[in-house]
Amino acid sequence: MHSAAVTTEGDRIRWVELPGRAPVRVYVHGLGATSPAYFTATAVHPRLAGHRSLLVDLLGHGHSDRPVSFAYTLEDHADALAAALRTADVTAAEVIAHSMGGSVAVVLAVRHPELVSRLVLVDANLDPLPRVPGTPGSGGIAAYSEEEFLTGGWREVRDRAGAHWWSTMRLAGREALHRSATHLVRGTVPTMRELLLALPVPRAFLYPEADGPFPGAAELIAAGVSLTAVPDCGHNMMLDNPDAFTEAVAKALA
Repeated sequence: MHSAAVTTEGDRIRWVELPGRAPVRVYVHGLGATSPAYFTATAVHPRLAGHRSLLVDLLGHGHSDRPVSFAYTLEDHADALAAALRTADVTAAEVIAHSMGGSVAVVLAVRHPELVSRLVLVDANLDPLPRVPGTPGSGGIAAYSEEEFLTGGWREVRDRAGAHWWSTMRLAGREALHRSATHLVRGTVPTMRELLLALPVPRAFLYPEADGPFPGAAELIAAGVSLTAVPDCGHNMMLDNPDAFTEAVAKALA
């Protein structure tokens, strides 16, 4: 376990690091998750092992600190991640990032281009999302005001999320969880999709085959983004079908 102070108050991001060769690979989890739980099997798989790999927990999540003064915008997450990577002497990393982590990774590549040489986005959020009360994801969390979420809404989210997601979501700071979800559904200006289209680095996007044709696929492909449908999985494809997921990541990094 390694760590780096990433705010002026000294709040620390932590990551599990596996030694190996360059290029460095950085794994970034989604909302309410933690990278060691989601990505360790991927990082040590024979198809991907041997590279220096950082399994990073974003601020407010997992093993990292949970400051209540942090705004948890996508830009804030990206800047904090950049500070951690610089402390770790990382440049030109291959970033593999899931869900909200993929949105953060896009912003990271735009704001700190020297840190990212390649993006592999795993069912990442590219567009603003509706706030939908009663749903378990980011739209359901963001449907509460922060006060509502802190005073009891989090219990309803816990019950809707189920035991598996809650096992890592419970590690997140409640302010961090709500603010991260709120800024995720709000998105960026330009949108994450527009930012991704304009990035000059190699980019791949993995999505569950069961979701059908990916929205905006033609525009993404025209901009040089490779799209891969991963079979027999849902949103958490690295857990649902680890072999197919690892193969897709290996091909994207080849």
